[in-house]
Amino acid sequence: ITITSSLDQSKQHARILIPNPYKPANPNTPRPLLVLLHTWSADYRQAMFDKPIIAQCTIRNWVCIMPNFRGPNIRPQACASKLAVRDVLDAIQHTINSHNIDTSRIYLVGTSGGGHMALAMAHRAPRQFAAVSAWVPISDLVAWHAQTKAAKRHYYKQIEKCTGGPPGASPAVDAQYNARSPIHHLAAAKNLPIDINTGIHDGHTGSVPVSHSLHAFNVLAKANNHVQKQISQNHINHITRNRAIPKTLIKKHTPEPNRRHPILFRRSAGPVRITISSGGHEGDMPTALHFLAKHQRKSTSKKQSSK
Repeated sequence: ITITSSLDQSKQHARILIPNPYKPANPNTPRPLLVLLHTWSADYRQAMFDKPIIAQCTIRNWVCIMPNFRGPNIRPQACASKLAVRDVLDAIQHTINSHNIDTSRIYLVGTSGGGHMALAMAHRAPRQFAAVSAWVPISDLVAWHAQTKAAKRHYYKQIEKCTGGPPGASPAVDAQYNARSPIHHLAAAKNLPIDINTGIHDGHTGSVPVSHSLHAFNVLAKANNHVQKQISQNHINHITRNRAIPKTLIKKHTPEPNRRHPILFRRSAGPVRITISSGGHEGDMPTALHFLAKHQRKSTSKKQSSK
């Protein structure tokens, strides 16, 4: 489908999944909406998660919208810009206006660059969503620029295309890094259920060190008045460097149905949860939707839903 941007009136593409009414459900009953965000280098046509998303949304009778939000993060208009954020909200509002959506059950999920955008949307529009699931997210662009440059991964060059240059190039460039990095703004997402997931091997076999997820959790733990649940910097360094959970943090965890990889570490701080699995840089859509489905927020009117 094509949606007109409410900011610059450009035509923005999206894909939408509208499953046939599931037999036990009343066709006239409003359906939940899942917002699926593409990864860093992809766009709305990304098919990586199509199979599990189609299966899960059909079973659950959810509508799913897959916005473009200015495509790959290789230009200033993308990468959690004001235009990209508005594109996601416009896609949600378009779906609400066009279909019978339960506005108390609008969910957001993203992996990697989509996880970065999920965290950005969480603090930009916290009252829009019932819950957010972010997988292997980038939370700090300054840190990720240094990490990918040291690892000789091309992402640091793409970050510079979005922000106007490397960190420290100018106050204006630094302001762009700050605005586009969720780590500096996540406190605005307090009280919102957010599930952050990462794999112990990410940053080694993948491109986003687990420290991004752990630091994001710490900000949210503090914002939700659970400072005692924050993970120490020494433990973050140990986990990130050694691909191992410190002995003092090791506990037995109840296996989750259909989770792709076993849980190595989990901690909750009010409505926020961090999970480290034995996997790497990847998302797990059935597990994500299992978490999201547990949450519902106070419904808003159609006119107010994307404000």
